[in-house]
Amino acid sequence: MSSSVNLFSFLVSLSLIFTFTNGTIFEIHNQCSYTVWPAAIPGGGRQLNPGQAWILNIKPSISSGRIWGRTNCTFDSSGRGSCVTGDCNGLLQCQSYGLPPNTMAEYSLAQINQMDFFDISLVDGFNIPMDFVPITVGLRGIRCRADITGQCPNELRTPGGCNGPCPVFNTAEYCCTGAYSLPGSCGPTKLSKFFKDNCPDAYSYPLDQDPANTFTYPNGNYYKIVFCP
Repeated sequence: MSSSVNLFSFLVSLSLIFTFTNGTIFEIHNQCSYTVWPAAIPGGGRQLNPGQAWILNIKPSISSGRIWGRTNCTFDSSGRGSCVTGDCNGLLQCQSYGLPPNTMAEYSLAQINQMDFFDISLVDGFNIPMDFVPITVGLRGIRCRADITGQCPNELRTPGGCNGPCPVFNTAEYCCTGAYSLPGSCGPTKLSKFFKDNCPDAYSYPLDQDPANTFTYPNGNYYKIVFCP
């Protein structure tokens, strides 16, 4: 085993110990055959070449956030540029949410009974396959591994991914706004069902009430997000 692998394993072990006293750890891996620029609010962003990982520590004072991947990015030495998918105002270190489409990992930490809530959302569309799993033996993770970009309906197609219907059409029906924001008034559509059929674990429209989409685990866990699992 190489010294670099030993060093990485050592750092991961330290992080596992650290998370129980100082926050929650998200280990973000790029298993794609191409470069991914993961982004996090809070957390910023960075470049991950194939096979690389980013260990992100979320402080105990942070209650919620999201993590997503950006593709086909170009940045200059000051960290300014652009991405084809998931771009956040042209910054490498994101300070705002990414533009659609992006496969999104969402979390809320230490909520009711000190439980973490986490999910994968396709409300803003899809750009990269993703797994989101707690690193505890026997606990189930969530995944979205389908070829959504390749099968994307024509009206949602966009370079590098597949848009959600709300960002494309911006109507009350698709965005669950106006009269459609009332309880029980906004349901799945033919287009949202496309995402649900391909990735049953994921949220597919803004008021998706499927209880199978939100997962809970005790706070203090160590989570792993994998692009192209």
